[in-house]
Amino acid sequence: MFSPISSRRTILTALAATLGLGFWPLNARAFGQAGAFRVRRAWFGSQPPDAARDTAASRWAWELMQRTSAPARLDGCSISAESAQLLDEPFAIWTGSEDPGVLSTSKRRGIDRFLRLGGLLVVDDSNPVTGAFGRGARRELTAVAPDSPIQTLPSQHVLFKSFYILSRPVGRYAGSGKVDAISRGRYAQVLFLDCDLMGALATQTAGDWNFDMVGGGARQREDAIRLAINLAMYLLCSDYKDDQVHAAWLMRHRLQIRK
Repeated sequence: MFSPISSRRTILTALAATLGLGFWPLNARAFGQAGAFRVRRAWFGSQPPDAARDTAASRWAWELMQRTSAPARLDGCSISAESAQLLDEPFAIWTGSEDPGVLSTSKRRGIDRFLRLGGLLVVDDSNPVTGAFGRGARRELTAVAPDSPIQTLPSQHVLFKSFYILSRPVGRYAGSGKVDAISRGRYAQVLFLDCDLMGALATQTAGDWNFDMVGGGARQREDAIRLAINLAMYLLCSDYKDDQVHAAWLMRHRLQIRK
């Protein structure tokens, strides 16, 4: 299990050192502090992240460590598209229940840089019944990456087998049962979920769940946790057999940005 992770870390660490001020800080080891996966909630639209789902970040990290022994940080955070810190780590999740509004030029530029450096952005609709957030996020991110159309990931995509074998994605809601994505090359960089994954993971101080599942019970919540694990493992090691190609791709885009 850990040989692919180690392979990817070695390559990405070398890449960061080669590029100088690259995607990962020189005092970090590939994935943020101490090489650990961290759930960062994106603040891209007009509304801040829902505080009721803040605890989902630590639960996600805890489940990852318990089930896979992969390193993770329990201290999730919120990050703006305009912040230079967006580029410090390769993962962010953008959640909401309403149309996020039109993103400013500076926010679009920040998201574009994040994606060009190889970041993975998950878009999680907290209210898929209306779908207003999902539609708005798609509109804005299509404007950021106009040359990369949104496409549905096939059922055999590595995301569905990066750790658990999943037949479909679910969260607090069952959703449409599909994951749409914006991809560059073979790597899906923006993943669109319509199932409120963070709502399924959010807990209270006493450890109880913040939200009931809609349309399912304990089995659906377990499947939501498994989706979260797969997302983390997809970031960490899913394409390890193509690491050299991926590293070269990152380098090309880094050089383009520096021009």
